[in-house]
Amino acid sequence: MRVPLSWLGEYVDLEAGTTPEDVHAALVSVGLEEVEIHRFEVTGPVVVGEVLSFDEEPQSNGKTIRWCQVRVAPTGVELAADGGPAIHGIVCGAHNFFVGDKVVVTLPGSVLPGPFPIAARKTYGHVSDGMIASARELGLGDEHDGILRLVELGLDAEVGADALTLLGLDDAAVEVNVTPDRGYAFSIRGIAREYSHATGADFRDPALSVPPVTVASEFPVTIDDQAPIRGRVGASVFVTRVVRGVDPSTPTPAWMIARLKLAGMRSVSLVVDVTNYVMLELGQPIGGYDFDKLAGGMLVRRAQPGEKLETLDGVSRTLSPEDLLIADDSGPIALAGVMGGASTEVGATTRNVLIESANFDPVSIARAARRHKLPSEASKRFERGVDPAVAVVAAARVVQLLVELAGGVADDLGSLHDATPDAVAIDLPKGFISGLIGLEYTAAEVRTSLAEIGASLAETETGLAVTPPSWRPDLTDKWTLAEEVARIVGYDRIPSVLPIAPPGRGLTRAQVLRRAVATTLAAAGHTEVLAYPFVSEKQNDLFGSPDAGGVAQIKIANPLDGEVPFLRTSILPGLLQIAHRNRSRGLVNLSIFEQGLVFRPEPGVTYGAATLPPGAVRPSDALEAELNAGIPPQPHFVAVVLTGNVVTHQPGQTPVAASWQDALAAVQQVALATGARIGVRQGSHQAMHPGRTAELFVTADGEEVVVGFAGELLPAVARAAELPSVVGVAELDLSLIIELADPQIVASPIGTMPAATQDLSLVVDASVAAGDVLAAVQDGAGSLLEHIELVDDYRGAGVASGLKSLTFALRFRAPDRTLTAAEASAAKLDGVSVAAARFNASLRE
Repeated sequence: MRVPLSWLGEYVDLEAGTTPEDVHAALVSVGLEEVEIHRFEVTGPVVVGEVLSFDEEPQSNGKTIRWCQVRVAPTGVELAADGGPAIHGIVCGAHNFFVGDKVVVTLPGSVLPGPFPIAARKTYGHVSDGMIASARELGLGDEHDGILRLVELGLDAEVGADALTLLGLDDAAVEVNVTPDRGYAFSIRGIAREYSHATGADFRDPALSVPPVTVASEFPVTIDDQAPIRGRVGASVFVTRVVRGVDPSTPTPAWMIARLKLAGMRSVSLVVDVTNYVMLELGQPIGGYDFDKLAGGMLVRRAQPGEKLETLDGVSRTLSPEDLLIADDSGPIALAGVMGGASTEVGATTRNVLIESANFDPVSIARAARRHKLPSEASKRFERGVDPAVAVVAAARVVQLLVELAGGVADDLGSLHDATPDAVAIDLPKGFISGLIGLEYTAAEVRTSLAEIGASLAETETGLAVTPPSWRPDLTDKWTLAEEVARIVGYDRIPSVLPIAPPGRGLTRAQVLRRAVATTLAAAGHTEVLAYPFVSEKQNDLFGSPDAGGVAQIKIANPLDGEVPFLRTSILPGLLQIAHRNRSRGLVNLSIFEQGLVFRPEPGVTYGAATLPPGAVRPSDALEAELNAGIPPQPHFVAVVLTGNVVTHQPGQTPVAASWQDALAAVQQVALATGARIGVRQGSHQAMHPGRTAELFVTADGEEVVVGFAGELLPAVARAAELPSVVGVAELDLSLIIELADPQIVASPIGTMPAATQDLSLVVDASVAAGDVLAAVQDGAGSLLEHIELVDDYRGAGVASGLKSLTFALRFRAPDRTLTAAEASAAKLDGVSVAAARFNASLRE
């Protein structure tokens, strides 16, 4: 909303020297957001001049110019206000003025919009000492066919007077952003009231200064809304008035043009300008119709299927049955609250005007404006809520201005339909506002603030009964009343207090560990991403279970994309899509991870069957349990995808491609962050490469619980995802890992005694997993074995076909003494015995 300061000053007292910045600051203090300051881009000297004479001078280019002598200082004064001569010679190409006309003269040194500086310059054989300006050159409108004659604007002023002040070009406007709940601020009336709240300046309500219009004859109006929305009819108030004998050639006054321009609206014609002026002034959109073009009375109704209306923008629109219309006997003549129709448009031949001022349902208007992609100044106000009590006043104000400015005569023909529901009082308990805001407000402050915004107050046993004013439909309960008191008294009164967390509260263990996992993976060079949780049934079947076949899934009732209507049972499909998208944009070396929820419904269980209670009703314990039972299990998973090179090509450095080893390294980082001991063994998965798939498990209570898998993606699956043939992936059930991990992460002590190291080579069947052999040796070696790792897997000469040689590096240490070689060898042989018993392992010769 743009607010010219001169207009604002008519309804609220502005102290001398008040700047636009001061007004912005005041409005911000009551919750309005400042946007911009608007000014006319004209600087002086710009004065009133009188054409003394002119000579017509045809030019070789076929154009005829006028060499004019223009007085720019009062008669008898030898110098103009700028110190220049009283009479200036000016070249002018327009021909719509006469000797004796008073015009607007821009003297050398002035600047017009553009910017276009004015200086004395030689043209057409003369030195033109200034310029006679048109409305367009001054920024007042689009008229550029001729210069601006003051007589056409109904103005008269002394020669040499400041034309900027005369035309209102020295004014400025402040622009504020109006939130959807404060539609009353889309008017000078509303902004003036808000400025009064902020500064305490006296407010004069323009709605109280308009004389009423006498209506003796009834203009026929019917409200026939067969499709009310939310139980509200389309029009609760509908007012008509008639003004006869307006002169369509009467120019719009300069002060009105200037105010409309600053407010962001262009001047069209006097009748249209008056309706727009009143809308800006009071916040009530006005419809103006050529009364002689109307066929019978008016009917407010919904559109019929297939009905059409040509609106004022010249577009023929097919209407929806939800559209609210104003019609006459000929059919639709306006899209109610949005835009008028072309058939009854006020034009250059209009002599009699019917004024329509109504209050329409905000929802109907908002939907119509969006449906037809036709936002307008009227719809912008109606959809936020217009004061129903101002419709009659606004119609009377339009009548008043058309009589004063257009020479019209107020007719006694008109109508009033008012079905506004009675305002409902809101119960405001004592002490409620102080308890909600956290600041002690006195009873006097509460009463004064609510009375200041226009509310009616009545004492009750428990507090106050507050009836909001008609222009505040947003005040619906005690909470909104509390907001108003806080706003009017001042937000600066509310202290800034840092809330203190209750003792014993904070992040849960699961939250701490999930954050630790994300931090550890990110620190290791992986990039965290977020994927959409929507997948296809095929993707869930492929990644949702290590076993081939279908898995239980949750299908969305109203999916955003019909091709992915299921909730994910695995994070990997989304990660693979992100990897593909990044590779298509040139990012080929990727290491990404996501931590989030997956949806793992149990087979045969129906979810979401419970009926939700109304929003205002607290569910019973039984219903709450039923609702919780209707939610499928949603564990936290973490997954990693690696493509391209983990070591990039550089001078002297060979690139290293991502593979299953890097996926297993990410698994160990998760283990480090959670304190879990994640075991690795050969596994299988329908989406993974055979022989390069690890099954991940955690041992709890003597049982090995599978928590995920890692390895390389099946090449066919990688190609289907448009990724390289080698893609390292890992996915873990993080919720299960956190549940099974020891809550106490204990660091291993650093040994102070000398260590004894030995190597061990065992020959086993090639089908035996190296990890199983390692575990067997570890179990047999006992507590003296501090560390064991696989260092070689050999198959070839010296090892029989079908067998393999596994070499382990072992480190033995006793906590209290130096081990002898015999003790270390005995422990090693104990490990060999267990491996031999389990896998028929033998020492390699």
